[in-house]
Amino acid sequence: MPNPVLNDKSLRAAATAEEATPGWAAGPAPLDTAPGPLETAPGPISDGPISPYRTARFTVAGAARVSAVLFAVLLVGGVVGWQMVTESTTGEVNFPAWLLLPAFAAFGVAILTVFKPMLARFTGPLYALIQGVFLGAISHVYEAQWSGIVVQAVLGTVGVFGAMLFLYTQRIIKVTDRTRRMIVAATFGVFVIYLVGALVSLFGGSMSFIDSPSLFGIVFSVAVVGIAAFNLLLDFDVIERAEKAAAPRQLEWFAAFGLMVTVVWLYLEILRLLSKLNSR
Repeated sequence: MPNPVLNDKSLRAAATAEEATPGWAAGPAPLDTAPGPLETAPGPISDGPISPYRTARFTVAGAARVSAVLFAVLLVGGVVGWQMVTESTTGEVNFPAWLLLPAFAAFGVAILTVFKPMLARFTGPLYALIQGVFLGAISHVYEAQWSGIVVQAVLGTVGVFGAMLFLYTQRIIKVTDRTRRMIVAATFGVFVIYLVGALVSLFGGSMSFIDSPSLFGIVFSVAVVGIAAFNLLLDFDVIERAEKAAAPRQLEWFAAFGLMVTVVWLYLEILRLLSKLNSR
């Protein structure tokens, strides 16, 4: 499915909620003069303390700075999670069952953030820390089986992110309505496959190609990595258009949070792909 966090609908709803919040001693907002939350505005407007307009506006640079903060917190959580997983002298990995709790907690925080975007400045760092703990633990499990795989996955994620950012900023790949529809459809297809796989596993079955190192399994993982990478283009596009629309600055945290969700997904898919390649 499309990124459930960072999309036009969620940003528009959050921006509308922000614009609907009156300032100190504010009267009703003008019906015909206030720009829409995602309509292009000439720039920040201020006409005194009773104005419904906000002078602090969303910028790409601001979203980038906030993203750096969230990824730093994610890294801290990753270090903690990594240390929670231990290995015995015989090479057996001890993965504490309670480490699954951060995964469920991160999902809950993500859902809360989707419905309350203005809380992202608080829930974003919390999500990054909790998700980091889980990612660190999972990464240690993979590393114990295939030495060096985590470094490869991190470098791969950084490389893909940089490549997609270059392709987007240089307009080598343009995000059009048709492009959006194609990426959304492909992402939804992946979501359905994973959902069906989870349901099948509950009844004792399996969709082996999801984790199998077979040729088809590898091709599937390559395709999913590609879809995750193209989702980055949608994130970049939404962030850029939010700046042009002079969205509230508070949404920088929400945008950074949404971008982090995509990057985490990309990292996990690259980790899965590398594990398949190393198993052949």
